[in-house]
Amino acid sequence: MSLLEAIILGIIQGLTEFLPVSSSGHLELAKAIFDDKSLPEESLMFTVVLHFATALSTIVIFRKEILEILQGLLQFKWNEQAQFSVKIIVSMAPAAIIGVLFNDEIEALFSKQTLLVGAMLIITGLLLFLADKAKRTDKQVTFSNALIIGIAQAIAILPGISRSGATISTSVLLGVDRERAARFSFLMVVPLIMGKVAKDLMDGGGGTIEMDLLPLAVGAIAAFIAGLAACQWMIALVKKSQLKYFSYYCFLVGLIAIVVSI
Repeated sequence: MSLLEAIILGIIQGLTEFLPVSSSGHLELAKAIFDDKSLPEESLMFTVVLHFATALSTIVIFRKEILEILQGLLQFKWNEQAQFSVKIIVSMAPAAIIGVLFNDEIEALFSKQTLLVGAMLIITGLLLFLADKAKRTDKQVTFSNALIIGIAQAIAILPGISRSGATISTSVLLGVDRERAARFSFLMVVPLIMGKVAKDLMDGGGGTIEMDLLPLAVGAIAAFIAGLAACQWMIALVKKSQLKYFSYYCFLVGLIAIVVSI
């Protein structure tokens, strides 16, 4: 992988991690265009590193909220911050279980599965379209909501299903306030990504042992910078009910991917 390809993929990841158009799906489509020759486990590792970079951008943007959550936990009080952190843990469970039990099967999906990506992008578009039509409320995320949103996040492991699109749309359809839905969606993925990276490191780094680290580093930096801008932009878009425009985009790209793959 060249440095230019790594930068382009990093920018794509940074933007699409927060914009509801499937970061993994766009990465796989871009890799197919670049005719990437990486092994499935190497391709997945590159994707994980870029996700880690965007998780860091999330931490930077929500550093105040994260600090309040940690302070609430350290005080050992069942206050709003402590309850929020438990909801985050509940939301993580489905994806964590799927990731542990079906890791090999997931790796196989990250290898130029253009037809699958196209079909899943269309599903993402439908979710976004429905969520944009939902009524506005001021409700917070409940514990049962957190579990359902977590299941949506687990399904979004499939390349082409937007993680932010699935979790935000699910939250809004459950009646959660739009801004709270966006913030919960972005915060719930941080510990999950950190856990995934830690697991890969403890397993010996997976495919990174034989990979060139420079493209990984350059791609990660590009993803981090793009993520900083996209995260704040996405929160504003959700509040303004402009998800339908992304649904049209998902429909278009999904159809193109399906046609090209047939």
